[in-house]
Amino acid sequence: MCWQLEDAQYREIYDSGKGEIVEKKSRFISETSKIENEGEAMAFVEKARKKYWDAGHHCYAFTVGRNNEICRCSDDKEPSGTAGKPILKVLLREEIHNGVIVVTRYFGGTLLGTGGLTRAYSGAAREGLRNSRLIEINLCQSIKVTTDYSLVGKIQYIAGSAGIPLTGAVYADNVELEFLPKVSGAKNLCEKITEAASGRVRIDAGKPAYAGIIDNEVIRF
Repeated sequence: MCWQLEDAQYREIYDSGKGEIVEKKSRFISETSKIENEGEAMAFVEKARKKYWDAGHHCYAFTVGRNNEICRCSDDKEPSGTAGKPILKVLLREEIHNGVIVVTRYFGGTLLGTGGLTRAYSGAAREGLRNSRLIEINLCQSIKVTTDYSLVGKIQYIAGSAGIPLTGAVYADNVELEFLPKVSGAKNLCEKITEAASGRVRIDAGKPAYAGIIDNEVIRF
């Protein structure tokens, strides 16, 4: 069965990043990380506190879950709403799930005001994400196509033209090819392959699962 569903996608932090901005001599250092739960998020915050032990503020925000089931943020003694919420808004605007950003501030001697603080914490959070490696994760479906050798090139061409990666191949008496399209494109791929092969294929479709591609490698979640 080839599923016909709407795509569901989000992004995660694949490799952590670090950014820094300076506003009126105050340094704002941001660090990012992928997390799986609230405990990992708080452990990352504590790590930043120890690393920058002499800083005045360690403000943070994080989200947990594919639907942002948990969202937390902290101003860490900055004026209410000037640090944690702006950082969280950056995470949500960039559709980052299961991620944490900590922004550490070294005070430069000049007050920035609430507007200045909000802009600085937002800017630092964006800079941290800009220097992170992000992965886009989509709801996909595994499609296994069993055919004879004469049709392999044609089937790979159909999938490749649609930008659908080949994720596995088994060569025996017949050939079994595995593709991983987004769920919204799975039905169309099955129909095109069946038509091109005049029915001389067997197609087995798995249940939808989340996956992403980085460095041309498929990562399943």
